[in-house]
Amino acid sequence: MITPVLPTYNRAPMAFVKGEGSWLTAEDGKRYLDLGAGIAVNALGHANPDLVAALTEQAGKLWHVSNLYRIPQQEKLAEMLVDKTFADTVFFTNSGTEAAELAIKMARKYHYEKGHPQRTQIITFEGAFHGRSTGAIAAAGSEKMVKGYGPLMPGFVQLKWGDHDALRTAITDQTCAVMIEPVQGEGGIRTVPDQCLKGLRDLCDSTGTLLIFDEVQCGMGRTGKLFAHEWSGITPDIMMVAKGIGGGFPLGAVLATENAAYGMGAGTHGSTYGGNPLACAVGAKVMEIIADDGFLGEVTRKSGLLRQGLESLVAAHPTVFEAVRGEGLILGLKCKALNTDIVRAGYQAGVLTVPAADNVIRLLPALNIPDADIATALTLLAQTAALVEAA
Repeated sequence: MITPVLPTYNRAPMAFVKGEGSWLTAEDGKRYLDLGAGIAVNALGHANPDLVAALTEQAGKLWHVSNLYRIPQQEKLAEMLVDKTFADTVFFTNSGTEAAELAIKMARKYHYEKGHPQRTQIITFEGAFHGRSTGAIAAAGSEKMVKGYGPLMPGFVQLKWGDHDALRTAITDQTCAVMIEPVQGEGGIRTVPDQCLKGLRDLCDSTGTLLIFDEVQCGMGRTGKLFAHEWSGITPDIMMVAKGIGGGFPLGAVLATENAAYGMGAGTHGSTYGGNPLACAVGAKVMEIIADDGFLGEVTRKSGLLRQGLESLVAAHPTVFEAVRGEGLILGLKCKALNTDIVRAGYQAGVLTVPAADNVIRLLPALNIPDADIATALTLLAQTAALVEAA
């Protein structure tokens, strides 16, 4: 018999009743160190007092009015994002999936309005994850994502990861955009080298192709810059953001240059809940905290502590782990043992990690995780490895 909640998730056998900082407390009272942060969502930890205050203050005033009217909280957050990024304009959504849908529409609309309606194809890459709508799964193209959901939205070309020659050949007079994650999350914490991002920017410029970055998982301070592409010194035309931008409150955004947003006038897109006062009040507080240079510097320092410990962990448990991947606090452990076995052993040890493709476990802790919790994380991960070795 089917359960009241549609059984689309393979859920772990725990339920949490309280969170504080980097820790979660389960129904039975056991505490877990959360190195997943809701899959990079709780960027400032659980029950962050600054976010609680921002949410509570706005909740007592106004939750929702719809986008039929001006929303000052939305305008404030948009101005903060424009001030800190390449973007000239922002559209707010509720999720990364919705941001992907708009990015696809915006890129195609741009070429249509510029007199090139044949330019509809979007190039994506093996291992990508852009959400679970019909458009987003067509963009990713993996069998796991698309099987049973045909016919798929046409207009996507998937290339192998890192195949530069194939990329150059794939761009034709029908190409609309290239869409890529600077650091793949679901794909196994794979980082696109800075020189490759620079080359991609040059290739798009020379062919009149729009460049779309998906920073839903790797953005909002996770690499030690506000957005991961900043390390390369280049900028996209369109960027998808979600997860960490709301600090746990549902919020996403599409950032774009004025040029890329050329075709997006009144009536071309909309969202009932997107950019409501409650979400944007929280998002503005998140931006105020994370966009600070001092905060981002601390992310880099904490990343160094964690990564150094992880390298030692790999060396100490060579039958369990193979290598450390990633940047900042979007890190992965490439595993020799089955990654899902390691995740489950972590439940026993009291630490939460997130599986990914390529037999990787993801470590996506709160960006403000204390040094003491980093030390505890390394101890618990060592205990997890010992449990796997003993199994």
